[in-house]
Amino acid sequence: MIGHVVARGLEADIGPVVVATDAPQIAEAADAAGARVIVTREKHACGLDRIGEALKSIDPERKHDVIVDLQGDLPFLPPGALQTAVALLADPAVDMGTLAVEATRGDEDDPDVVKLIGSLIAPRRFRALYFTRARAPSGEGPFYHHLGVYAFKRPMFERFVDLPRSELERRERLEQLRALEAGMRIDAALVDTAGPSVDTERDLEAARRMVPEK
Repeated sequence: MIGHVVARGLEADIGPVVVATDAPQIAEAADAAGARVIVTREKHACGLDRIGEALKSIDPERKHDVIVDLQGDLPFLPPGALQTAVALLADPAVDMGTLAVEATRGDEDDPDVVKLIGSLIAPRRFRALYFTRARAPSGEGPFYHHLGVYAFKRPMFERFVDLPRSELERRERLEQLRALEAGMRIDAALVDTAGPSVDTERDLEAARRMVPEK
């Protein structure tokens, strides 16, 4: 899993690939896959907070103006997806860029499939209004599965990690809600596919069938 996710980051060729973790097994796998590893303290509210700690070691001179978070549950992210998320930041009004894919039928009620609720503001581009694990929105129409990719303008990322956890973030267990509650703008690009997200043991078994272990 870690090797495949690192490979997606390296293939994007948009900057150094760093894995922030407190787990020795993950650190070992990431190093073997070619990523730089930053070992962080164990307790963090979410992955973005862990990146916030690691960033101080990665780039103390603040050379990088964009921070991209690729979460470890997306080993099959297609080529160009990370660049698509970063491209959303070209809009001066956008603080965070992310990705979504039309949900597979039957996933609407799955709490492991996070739903994006947004306003379509351009072809294949949404302004995010909310994210939820519940079935939403109601009524007829497609559902959009939010993918665990975040591209931040650095000042917004640093503001994010300085904020306390928000009430909706705690309730939904979704870190991006902290940004929305703080008034940050998140835009999402719609991609055609992301491959299966690996969130459960069942997902992991399906992923192993797609890429048999050597």
